[in-house]
Amino acid sequence: MKIKPVIKFYFKETTISMGNRSNFKKRIANVFLREKKRCTAVNYIFCTDKFLLSINKEFLGHDDYTDIITFSMNEPNDPISGEIYISVERVSENAAKHGTTIKNELERVVFHGALHLCGYKDKTKSDKTMMTSKENLYLGLGV
Repeated sequence: MKIKPVIKFYFKETTISMGNRSNFKKRIANVFLREKKRCTAVNYIFCTDKFLLSINKEFLGHDDYTDIITFSMNEPNDPISGEIYISVERVSENAAKHGTTIKNELERVVFHGALHLCGYKDKTKSDKTMMTSKENLYLGLGV
């Protein structure tokens, strides 16, 4: 039996234009489907640098800015559930840095978080290469 994931967007002290949210949520759900992962729920929390920095310090012991932090909330072998925190400020700055649109960078980061929940890592060079390849795949699967 297929599980249709419940994907929700929350905004903490910030906003960002996402286009058609229903379509965006379908594209996210498609990541789990194509990766053959059962997923029940994912909450995306779009926030400020300051808010994400506090999470980074409290939960990961890091004192630096980041664009995304992903928390898996499920037990091993259970369907995926998680929370993904995304800094809107980092997304905007990274879009300018990489010469892309904010929309494209936002989609990349959103898919990046979903891929983390699917088990992909990005610590080593080969992991980063695989992650970027997967991000590019899902970026190309819909507009």
